[in-house]
Amino acid sequence: MTHAIDHFQAWLREAHAMEIQAISLLKAQIGRIESYPELRERMEGHLAETEEQAAALHALLARTPGGVSLLREMAGRVSAAAQGIGSMMAADEVVKATMAAYAFEHSEIASYRVLIAAADELGDTEAIAVFERILAEEKAMADWLARHLDMVTRLYLMRDERDLLAKR
Repeated sequence: MTHAIDHFQAWLREAHAMEIQAISLLKAQIGRIESYPELRERMEGHLAETEEQAAALHALLARTPGGVSLLREMAGRVSAAAQGIGSMMAADEVVKATMAAYAFEHSEIASYRVLIAAADELGDTEAIAVFERILAEEKAMADWLARHLDMVTRLYLMRDERDLLAKR
């Protein structure tokens, strides 16, 4: 069971770092969205959820011998900054950012499914409850993005065609 515990703890640290990265990405995206109020509002709501998720994962990590990895947190923030800078340069920034958010949500969904299975193997019901709550929030955000990607794209095209601020 030692290997399972080691894997679980590593995956938990990675999930925490992923949420720290998500916070940085969301803050950057929210700060740049000007012409898409519905998208901005939903991202602001998800930012609040994500901050709560990071805190819940931090609490779970506090129970483990390895604790929180500051190096992973910093790497997540650097990665988020680089991703944000890359999409800022795109003429279709809002579309690219929405696509990236959709893909990121699915990566998070996969991570929490893995963590639920690992926690179940270890009999960690407290962690399972946390992961299931987070998984539901990530699925809800992914579903929202899936339903609104069409609208964001069409609104971008309409605004661009009329020479309005479409990029963000």
